Parts: sequence; structure tokens; C-alpha cells
Amino acid sequence: MAKITYREALNQALSEEIERDKNVVLMGEEVAQFKGSYKVSEGMLEKFGDGRVIDTPISEAAFSGLAVGAAMMNFKIMAKITYREALNQALSEEIERDKNVVLMGEEVAQFKGSYKVSEGMLEKFGDGRVIDTPISEAAFSGLAVGAAMMGMRPVVEFMFWSFCYVAFDQIFNNAASVRYMSGGLINVPIVFRGPANGGTNVGATHSHTPENFAANTPGLKVICPATPADAKGMLKAAIRDNDPVCVMENTILYNMQGEVPDDKDFIIPLGKANILKEGKDLSIIAHGKAVHTSLEVAHTLEEKHNVSVEVLDLRSIRPLDVDAIIKTVKKTNRVLLVEENKPFCGVDAQLAFIIQDQAFDYLDAPIKRVSAIDAPQAYSKALENIQIPAHDRVLAKAMELI
Repeated sequence: MAKITYREALNQALSEEIERDKNVVLMGEEVAQFKGSYKVSEGMLEKFGDGRVIDTPISEAAFSGLAVGAAMMNFKIMAKITYREALNQALSEEIERDKNVVLMGEEVAQFKGSYKVSEGMLEKFGDGRVIDTPISEAAFSGLAVGAAMMGMRPVVEFMFWSFCYVAFDQIFNNAASVRYMSGGLINVPIVFRGPANGGTNVGATHSHTPENFAANTPGLKVICPATPADAKGMLKAAIRDNDPVCVMENTILYNMQGEVPDDKDFIIPLGKANILKEGKDLSIIAHGKAVHTSLEVAHTLEEKHNVSVEVLDLRSIRPLDVDAIIKTVKKTNRVLLVEENKPFCGVDAQLAFIIQDQAFDYLDAPIKRVSAIDAPQAYSKALENIQIPAHDRVLAKAMELI
């Protein structure tokens, strides 16, 4: 026990909480430069800076109102980072938080991952937590499923989701079925993650978008984060989940920047869609990179055609936020579905059925859909640019609805 003054005890409490939680700030008249009227905040400005220890105008009404608003908004310190960095943060924080979490895959350790997602993690956590594997998805996926059944929480990185078919039995047969077949006695808390996209001219065998295929398998959860914040929050939720979760990323998004809460407990629940743009005339529903194409089209429609467009990002394919889908359709009465998946038995085929089944009477026009052209992915850049839904093709289909 240390013998300190009442003032020093308050200073300790404030300092420790500001250091522990990046959402804690101290504000008031003279708390920073003057160290507080009673010197309670002595040394805190120097230690934490003027973003955490804030001198305010002499107006209790003003700064108290500001503080109430910040608290109501669940105030978060936001950092602008890339999608890649957001994934790295999520992985690092979860490995640090839970000794059962490990990352494994081809080149994730020494080479820092094929896309540098695991940059710095080998040095920080060692080769017992960040594990380079042989070039055999069947082998290391099977190893990871067995480890998950025994209580570990493996995160398996695929260089491309196209390679998941090599581990078909391990993922779609075993990981998906064990919990059900054991009567709920054995969980399989495992994450399979990596890029699942075309658009990078790497040919048909490296450009699959199997979110529909995975979502068709009972027992698997499937998510497609479209922003850095979603990448972090949803990956952390996936790692903590007790079921197998397939995280479908996109190489084109890895360098995209966005604001991400600097919070180790930032979680986005699986199965919750997100309205990225409010509108009243047309709903565009999309997932993954198609979300960004949809936002571009929405802005074009508003600026050039005076059409108010709502954009709904599914974020999660299974579980699916049916309530959010039906709500936006009932609001605008017109819907356009956009995906980079192939059309036959694609995700949007299921969405179209759900909408006509549950909101048919609210539709003022037929459901329209834009998907990737139904052929093996083109290697040619010129052809692939046509094959994947782009701004002009989505805009043309939207114009049919208005």
C-alpha cells in the first residue's frame, strides 16, 4: 500500500483509466494547461496530450452537452487505416486476447502472408502462434478442424478461396457437420479466410467467389466485409464464434482506407446488414466490393437523375439479415441486387426469392439483378472488366427501374 493524498488518488484513477481505455477523456475548465483548479490533473496533459485532456471554454452548458453527446454516440477514437491493416489488427488483438487463437497457412509467417496481412505477427507472437504450413490446403485445413474440435481457435488463411475446393471434405463436410452430428457436444470454432474475388487478371482457377456455395452448406457462416471497419469488427466476431466462419475478403479492397475504431473490443455481430446510404426511390442491395460500385451508381443517380437511392450492405450472407432486406424494399418499393458472384444459384437468386415471398405486395417494379457474366473468369483485363459488374452496367439496369 502507498500512502498518498486524496488528490493523488483521483489523479491515479483518472490516469489509469485514460491509459486503459482509449475512449476515456477528461474535459473541463483549466484541466489541461492549468492542471485543474485543484491540481487533480497534474502531469496528465504532458502524459496523454490535448486530445485526451481537454481545456474547454468557460461554459458548463456547452462542454457538458458535448460530453453527453459523445457518451450517447459510444465515443470511439477512430484511426484511418487500410483494410489490410484492419485485418492485421483483428488477428493480432485476438491472438493476444486468447491463447487458443492461432493463425496458419501458406507463407503467413516468414513471408508475412501473400498479401502482407500478417505483417509483424511472427516477430510479435512467435512460430507457435503464426504457423507456416506445407502447400496443402487439405492437410492444414484438416489439422485446423481437428485442433478446433479439441478447443483451439485456428484461423486458416487461403492464398485464394479458389483453393478451398482442395479441402472440400474438411470444410464443407466435416467442419460444417461436426457440431450437429455430435448433438452440440463438440464445437468447431474455426475461421477460414482469404480473398474471394475476380478483377485481378489471375485466371479462372484463382478468381472464384464461392460465398453462395459456402452459404448453401448448413453449419457454415459466411461473411463478406466491404470496409476496413467491417473487416476488423467482423473478423474479431468470427474468431470468437463457436461455429466455422468463412471470411470472404477481396484483394482489390486491401489498400482501401477507412476509419476504424481503435478499440480491442470493437465487434460487429454477424448477421447484421448496414445501410450505407439512405434513400427513398430505389434500394440497391450488395455485398463485398459490389457495395462500392453500388455507392458510385447511387451518387450518379442522385446527381444526374434526381433519384434518391438507398444502399444496403449485406455484410453477412449467412446468417442473413432478412429483416433489413425487407425493410428497405418496403421503404422504396424498387430493388436492384448487385453481386460479383455468378448468377446461376447465386446469393442474389436467394434474395430475389425472399423479397418476392415476403414483400411482393410492396414492389412497384420487378426485381432487377446485376451479376458477373456467367462464364469462367476471364484472364484478359479487358474481358474481365466487362465480366464483373461495373458502374455503367449497374447504372443501366437501375435506369430500368425508375
